[in-house]
Amino acid sequence: MPPLDPRVTPARPDLAAAHLRGKVEAARFVEGRAMHVIAGVADLRRAPSPDAPLDTQALFGEEVILYEEHRGFGWVQLSRDGYVGYVALAALAEGQSRPTHRISVNRTFVYPGPDLKLPPREALPYGASVSLRAAKGSFAQIDDAAFVFAGHLAEIGIRENDFVAAAERFLHAPYLWGGKTSLGIDCSGLVQVSLQAAGIEAPRDTDLQEKALGTALSIDQELRGLRRGDLIFWRGHVGILQDGTKLLHANAHHMLVASEPLLAARERILAKAGGEITSIKRIATG
Repeated sequence: MPPLDPRVTPARPDLAAAHLRGKVEAARFVEGRAMHVIAGVADLRRAPSPDAPLDTQALFGEEVILYEEHRGFGWVQLSRDGYVGYVALAALAEGQSRPTHRISVNRTFVYPGPDLKLPPREALPYGASVSLRAAKGSFAQIDDAAFVFAGHLAEIGIRENDFVAAAERFLHAPYLWGGKTSLGIDCSGLVQVSLQAAGIEAPRDTDLQEKALGTALSIDQELRGLRRGDLIFWRGHVGILQDGTKLLHANAHHMLVASEPLLAARERILAKAGGEITSIKRIATG
């Protein structure tokens, strides 16, 4: 049996999830506890420290399984994409979230009452999920003393018709390794967030996405015959075609989400990193 991917396997030499008994070696096995994210964005880090590398982010309302508490951090697995890491315990609450709506704009403020003149408590990012309790005029109550503008919500079952349009809302957002919001996002985060907005689940990292998503196309040297929504993969990088020739991608060259000719991006990546396109995948939509 090939080794399990540590990014999505809740197992360490000293501790592992109970369902992995017999599949991995660990000093002890534990049942996880259902939790959900109550911070606008919760950083998932590689170690239980605020300065540990950022691997990904969990958004408000996202469900996680908690396996261990350690020095103010929880060792968790994200329920949606399976990623494993450490999240600040202050960002978590017990139980499942049971959301009814999602945030449909890049950011919306959370107010302590249904009044836009009140100082906001925090902001929720695009794709965060909330549970609507009551309507208060133009506001929606999502928790005790927590209100958002109702026009910034979409019902959970209502999805974006075009995942590329969802990705385009992040144009010029700064590049952030591990990021998943308009305040900072990386290449695979852009793909994951935009596909999820269209109801298509996707793994978190580029190599996992390349294996799991879409149907492989033959790679024409002139890159002809491509269309909107095709995913272009390099080793460690991915971009989304806006049309047959223009690529949208979060990248470290521009340090933001940029739109540029695919041929220009290919030439630069080949010259700087020596990397050819490894695959082109077409996503089935509709």
